[in-house]
Amino acid sequence: MRLLVVEDDPLIARSLDSALTPLGNTVEIFSRGAEARAALRHDAFDLILLDLGLPDGDGLGLLAELRERGDTTPVLILTARDGVDDRVRGLDLGADDYLAKPFSLAELEARVRALLRRSQQRSDNRLRLGPLAFDPATGAATLGEAPLELPRRELCLLEGLLLHAGSIAPREMLEGRVFGFGAVGSNALEVYVSRLRKRLQGSGLRIRTFRGLGYRLEDAPP
Repeated sequence: MRLLVVEDDPLIARSLDSALTPLGNTVEIFSRGAEARAALRHDAFDLILLDLGLPDGDGLGLLAELRERGDTTPVLILTARDGVDDRVRGLDLGADDYLAKPFSLAELEARVRALLRRSQQRSDNRLRLGPLAFDPATGAATLGEAPLELPRRELCLLEGLLLHAGSIAPREMLEGRVFGFGAVGSNALEVYVSRLRKRLQGSGLRIRTFRGLGYRLEDAPP
């Protein structure tokens, strides 16, 4: 999953990155609301972890802007504010969950998994198509009954395709998942698509290219 963390405390930001990245997530961290706004204008995320006390404003303002423009990305508020009024205001503005600092990383991970399941209408953590399955909570992929060992970027690509299984996964979305905000070469994504195609040979699945649009993970014709 691609997660956006808006947190100005470097220690907490590093802790979140260390906890969530090994689970197969791509974590983008910003310390200021303006930086997060710019990222959200150009990229899509699966979940936002939002601190309220930011150097350049209140995180609730950013939340309100998102909901006013129809952005339904799940938002988990992280804050040292423990007043009931703040919690009520955040939830009324459209936050999906609230976690007060200090918090247990295990509880944070569980809440992140629950929000992602809910937003994608899944009964458990796994994404599936035919014999292929991927569990974002553990980073484990399987093909049939066998483990599918993949490097991190191929796992990110697989996850993006499974999230859009049966429909076209936009190229820009896949590049964001695989490469983050780093510079992307003109054929960099194709390299990873080609590698994943080879791993899926004989599985009954294929990755179909739609020029200028993206890729679709689908059942292969008999």
